[in-house]
Amino acid sequence: MAIKPLREELGRIDQEILKLVARRQELVLEIGEAKAQEGLAIRDFGQEKVVVERVVKTAMGLGLSPDLARNLALMLIDASLTAQEKSRVTHQGKGSGRRALVIGGAGKMGQWMARFLSSQNYEVEIADPAGPVEGFSHQSRWQETTLDHDMVVVAAPLRASRKILEEMLEAKPKGLVFDIGSLKSPLRDPLQALARAGIKVASVHPMFGPDTDLLSGRHVIFVDLGVPQATREARALFDSTMAVQVEMPLEMHDKVIAYVLGVSHAINIAFFTTLTGSGEAAAQLAEVSSTTFDAQLGIASGVTQDNPHLYFEIQSLNDYGSDALDALVASAKRVRQVIRDGDEEAFVDMMNRGRRYIEGHRISRSRE
Repeated sequence: MAIKPLREELGRIDQEILKLVARRQELVLEIGEAKAQEGLAIRDFGQEKVVVERVVKTAMGLGLSPDLARNLALMLIDASLTAQEKSRVTHQGKGSGRRALVIGGAGKMGQWMARFLSSQNYEVEIADPAGPVEGFSHQSRWQETTLDHDMVVVAAPLRASRKILEEMLEAKPKGLVFDIGSLKSPLRDPLQALARAGIKVASVHPMFGPDTDLLSGRHVIFVDLGVPQATREARALFDSTMAVQVEMPLEMHDKVIAYVLGVSHAINIAFFTTLTGSGEAAAQLAEVSSTTFDAQLGIASGVTQDNPHLYFEIQSLNDYGSDALDALVASAKRVRQVIRDGDEEAFVDMMNRGRRYIEGHRISRSRE
């Protein structure tokens, strides 16, 4: 029974820690307001370094693990940035008195867009046959709405989005129209038709999932369809966030996505398909691990939880998808051949070339 009072004391300490974290968050919001008044960016990497180093130094003086202190500091910084970003989005939101319609808003990314626009003080309406979403007015069919909204977001699956955009050509909405599809190949024709018809249309691709809170370091791709005003208005929605805005031509988008999403998804699908087909070894895999295996398994586990129908659309509807998958297959065959030939020099060369590419990629990302 001696352990019970110790656990009770531990629980009281945990409560005190959480109270301090809550107080810290209050100060964080005050700092965020001061930054906004002084025209300062939300993120200050120099200050983050100071915070981490200070926490690590204090921890070492207390006999605590530097890694524990560093991880704790980074978690607190992330929470701080998220709170400040959400506060700035709300206070700088341009949606007051304006209306937005999210078609497909009952889906995961549709709900994210609805919450994001609502946080900017837009009056958001959702149109989705899947049913209502708590906190938003709802219509089953977007065709039954007045379609006089200041903004219309198409957040449906790709095939459905194509049909919606085709029908929208006849409806001729007056406000900004944009999709958030992962691919643009299936939407190319109706998007270009809307642009030719004088509709204020753009195309957007948020490069993150629906569970994302902090947009720092996240990318949002904007495709200008020849209507610069529409692209500017779509980009303005993210100006108060820390998202990295990338603009690229329509045809370039899917060539890039064929590798960024297509190849990365295919690698993970091939990985867990190989494991499930490993026969007797499968039972032992759970008992044996390595740093690389566990990291890959963690990524693959996330992929298994995603929507398989969406993943199939990303693979099958991209006009440039086959080229990227062919390159992946060729690379796998190259690795197998080098190993079978016992060509250590070629193997080392592949590793070195890969390291140089990855290091260059990291340097490029750090400059953002």
